[in-house]
Formats: sequence, C-alpha cells, structure tokens
Amino acid sequence: MEATLLGTAGPEGLPTPDCPCAACALAVGDGARAPSSVLVDGEVLLDLTPGVALAAARAGHSLAGLRLVLLSHPHDGPAVEIPPGLPSPARVPDGQRLTLITGHKVRALAMDAPGTGYAVESPDGLRLLYLPPGCAPAGLDGTDPPYDLVLLDAIGRPDALARLRAAGAVTGTTDVVAVHLDHDAPPRPELTRRLAALGARAVPDGTTLVVGDYHAVPDVPRRTLVLGGARSGKSAEAERRLAGFPDVLYVATGGTRDGDADWADRVARHRERRPSGWRTLETRDLLPLLADDAGPPLVIDCLGLWLTDVLDTEGAWDDATWHDGAAHRVRARADALAAAWRATRRTAVAVSNEVGSGVVPPTPAGRRFRDELGRLNTAMAAESDHVLLVVAGLPLPLR
Repeated sequence: MEATLLGTAGPEGLPTPDCPCAACALAVGDGARAPSSVLVDGEVLLDLTPGVALAAARAGHSLAGLRLVLLSHPHDGPAVEIPPGLPSPARVPDGQRLTLITGHKVRALAMDAPGTGYAVESPDGLRLLYLPPGCAPAGLDGTDPPYDLVLLDAIGRPDALARLRAAGAVTGTTDVVAVHLDHDAPPRPELTRRLAALGARAVPDGTTLVVGDYHAVPDVPRRTLVLGGARSGKSAEAERRLAGFPDVLYVATGGTRDGDADWADRVARHRERRPSGWRTLETRDLLPLLADDAGPPLVIDCLGLWLTDVLDTEGAWDDATWHDGAAHRVRARADALAAAWRATRRTAVAVSNEVGSGVVPPTPAGRRFRDELGRLNTAMAAESDHVLLVVAGLPLPLR
C-alpha cells in the first residue's frame, strides 16, 4: 500500500495568504505546505483540498481511478471545486465500515473533538490511520493490531500519539508522520528535532510513503537534561519531550509552601498544562526512582529545588557548618545523584536552572548555591545523552 501526501499543512496551508507571522515568513521552498490530503493506492482520497488534482499530477499520480473521497474535518470547509470524474466527497459515520471492490477496507473512527478519523487496510493487511487536525481517538480499547503508518497532528495533539501507544496501536515499528502542520509548528530543523523526540517525522508535500517500510527515527534519548534561566520555557520544553508517551511520572521537587499564594498559583499552572494521563509525585528522593528499571518515563522538575533541599537538610547555608563537613556531604549527595542518573534504564528528562552567568551573588550563601548548582549541572550533563539550553523559549542543542 502506498500513501502519497498531496499536502501536509493545516486547513489553510502554510504560508497562509496575507499572514505576516514569522512561521509563514519562514515557510518557503520545501517549507511551504498545502492543506493535508492523502491519496491511498490511487483508490481512496482522504480530504479534498484546493488544487488536489494538480498536486497529484506533480507527485506523478492521477485521480482518474478514485473510488472514494472521504472528509475528515468537522466541517466541509471552503467551497472546493470537485475535479471532473471524482466521486462525491462523503463523511462516513463513526464506526461504519466500507469495503471497496479492490479489497481495501475503510473504517471511520470516533474522535474526542469534532472530526472523523479513518483506518484504511490494504488487501494484503497493511494498515494506515489518518486523524483530522486537533483530534485524538476516542474509546480505544486495545483490541486492534498495530498500525503500519499513522498520519496525525503530532505538533498540535501529541497526546493523541500517547493514547495510540497506550492502546498498542502504535509500536516501535509504526511509521508516524506529522500532518496538519500549522503556525504552531516550528521551522526546520527545530521541527525535525521536536518530532524526533516524539518518535515521529515530517516529509515534504508530494512524498509517497510505502506502508510497511521501516523508517528509522532517532531513538528518544534515555537521559535528557534541559537547562535554562528563569521563565525561559525550560519546563515546557521538558514536558514536550515526553508529550507523545503515556503514563509519564512528573516528579515535582519543589513541594508545597504554606501561605504562599504565588507558589500555589505556579504549581497549579504547571499541573494544568500537563497531559491528563500523567501522574505527579512530589518528592526529592530521586535515587529510588532512577533505580526502578520497570517504571514509566520521568520528568524531574527541577534540580535547583532538589539542591536547595539538600542544602537545607545539611544545614549548609551556615558558613561554620559548611566548613565543618556540610560541603563534603552536599557534594557526596550530588555525586550520588549523578551516578544514579548515569545508571538509570528509565527514560528521564531533568530540568535545571542556569544561574550566575558571571554575576557574583553578594552573600556567601548565594555564591554557595550558584557554585554547587553549577557543579551539579556539569556532572549531570556529563552523564546525559542529550543536553538542551533553552533561551527565550528556543531550545539550543548542546549535545
């Protein structure tokens, strides 16, 4: 089975006419994309879009043999001229199955937002799943075999990928390709990097995918360290790294602070943006979590708060205590954390602060925290597969 991506953008295409945004300004050459539409074996067209016949011709295909044109969007969209000879576009009710004379089987899937997803199976049993923009499957029961190719809004709805993985519909051999790429999608190479972190990829318009062929996507790094300054977007970037995976454990090292309304508001906003399937654990006892090989992926946020607790419990803010053994104890605990980070077999993303940047704190305690956090970051980075520095919301790969 072959799937030709006649377009890979959102409903308005990219760039959008007369849009002055940076995403549209950068969408030139291969970065320009038509609204998403997929031609399957020359028999089934998923979504009818403007200029689809010309797009097919450019990709070396004809629409003359089409037997079925399906609509996935929650509305029919702007008026589109139907090329002569094409079947009338149709929307299949959720759960309904169609069998074409060619042996292809089509099933409409219910979504958690307005729209219809379609599963297409070839006569030889290869399976393709196409989801509309902004949608994730509803009611997955884990009884269907894995798909060979999944086309979905991986940037806008990475949790859809997590749901499919949780149900066994996406496995390590599934080719996951992003479509419906819109203004929220970053330009390349950031798009490639972000999709790779989800176990997905993007391809140019006109690409023909051979369903069932294996395409190697870089493995999600086992240990990722995300560094950044205050309000740099480092926590959001860390969460994005695992947004396409189910059952993630979010380890909050900050704890609670009685009577601090601002802290409570920060914690609440962090919770609200996490995927609903994630669990949160408030703890600073990180070594047992890293040693648990069978546990789900971890997001640890953050190492600066973990170090603050270590300094608190060791009484290390006091100069006399610091020089009377606390320095040794603090560094021994930091070394133990770095060793556990090196040895862990779990997929884990840790967040830490970059502090100082040449500014010398006026107090011994401030200088102590800055220096010890710098040492901890250096030790953790040395044992990480992937290291990012987030500046003004932009992730810069360091390793």
